[in-house]
Amino acid sequence: MAECGRKALSLLEAARSRYESLQISDDVFGESGDDSSDNPFYSTSGDSDSDNYIAETGGAGGGNNGSTGAGPPGCLSRSQAEEEGWTESLQDVTVPPYKDTYGPAQKMPANATALDFFQLFVPDNCIQNMVTQTNMYAKKFQERFGSDEGWRPVTAQEMKAFLGFVTSTSVHRCESVLSIWSSGFFSNRSIALKMSQARFEKILKYFHIVAFRPSQGSNQGLYKIQPFLDSLQQSFSCTFRPSQTQVLHEPLIDEDPVFITTCTERELRKRKKRKFSLWVRQCTSTGFICQISVHLKEGQGTDGLATLKNKPQLHSLVAKQLCQNISGKNSIIFTGPSITSLSLFTEFSKQDIFCCGLLSTRKSDCTGLPQSMLVCGSTPAQRGQSRVMMKGSMSLISWYNKGHFRFLTNAYPPTKQGLIIKRKSGEIPCPLAVEAFAAHLSYICKYDDKYSKYFIFHKPNKTWQQVFWLSISIAINNAYILYKMSDSYTVKRYSRAQFGERLVRELLDLDDCSPTQ
Repeated sequence: MAECGRKALSLLEAARSRYESLQISDDVFGESGDDSSDNPFYSTSGDSDSDNYIAETGGAGGGNNGSTGAGPPGCLSRSQAEEEGWTESLQDVTVPPYKDTYGPAQKMPANATALDFFQLFVPDNCIQNMVTQTNMYAKKFQERFGSDEGWRPVTAQEMKAFLGFVTSTSVHRCESVLSIWSSGFFSNRSIALKMSQARFEKILKYFHIVAFRPSQGSNQGLYKIQPFLDSLQQSFSCTFRPSQTQVLHEPLIDEDPVFITTCTERELRKRKKRKFSLWVRQCTSTGFICQISVHLKEGQGTDGLATLKNKPQLHSLVAKQLCQNISGKNSIIFTGPSITSLSLFTEFSKQDIFCCGLLSTRKSDCTGLPQSMLVCGSTPAQRGQSRVMMKGSMSLISWYNKGHFRFLTNAYPPTKQGLIIKRKSGEIPCPLAVEAFAAHLSYICKYDDKYSKYFIFHKPNKTWQQVFWLSISIAINNAYILYKMSDSYTVKRYSRAQFGERLVRELLDLDDCSPTQ
């Protein structure tokens, strides 16, 4: 038993040392969680998203027969692949040094508060704009529908308190933000006295970021939130410089499962499906979200996805938007199957952006890739076995681990080997690119699993408000990352929950700002 324990420990130590050599830092939060089962790479069944195309369509063998009917659309037969320059002769690939520094862009004082970090992203002028727009909307609304005797113009202090009440639902989960003033289980009397429920409901009724539709401009469907998103994006870029390795993905923003299991059928029917999609570019060393991209799933404007729905160019467009600020820096981007494609990676390489992506014959654009690498041959593969073909600096990898996983990369040399280290099965040989992908995506999955629990629980029906509160949640998590990397953390070592409680109390301007234990 002791021997087994020593062996498991040595495997974990070996994994840590290898991941550190790949620029994987320890969890900056110091709170490691379990591996995520949602990561498509870690699926070990033969039905994974990256399973081979023959098995999905009922074909058999034929991996080397050059038949165009056996592979995904756009793939190349053996003769076509040779003409296009694909070869089994491998060569080393070297990524130039990173051309940017990494970490917070400004030094915060040791006595900086949670509110100070939050206001790096939502400053006073942004809050004052909310005040102005809310009052303008309330005035226009009452001119059209009649006066509201209980309304008076909101102030900046009240707007901060309003943000504080809604933000409190990220720490103390409740069925409704109005439960704060109730006498039930979800009540929060410690903050309820700061504002009456009636006043809160009035502000909630008229709350706006942009009161009136602009006469012209892009993103018409998101016009009520776009100025705030632009401001937030600029603040993300100005306050933090990400590491060389980053990932493009959709964060976890689904409904809280606790709510789903406790709410009534009537409440479930009232909950509408999200009408927007949100993608992010995220630093794999810290979890800091560097850039966000929001699109409506339906709509007539340029931000609508109806014309691109279920088409490869949709995610290619999103990827280009997310990476527009990192060209020329030699960044390494990890992508999921819906984004990975030869054409996109080739375009990025011209901008000094290097890529490593998981490939799926069902979800990815496989145009220009050799068919022989995308289908399974007649000979069964062994665990850890891999095949590689190259075109210039681009490598297409087929690796077997209880299922075929395929990767496209120009960021890691195909001649170098790595290891996937599992607690139960031990070491599994793989190309270095596979190990790098597993290491970086594992960190992001653990980050998302953990910190999605601290997203604001308030779920309004209006799409722009859903986007707003989700963006505020991301800003709070980014603020906590900056706090953990600052001198303030050495003074008072707050957990994420304590940081959230402190932020709420500071927004509410309560005298005692110490977090409750």
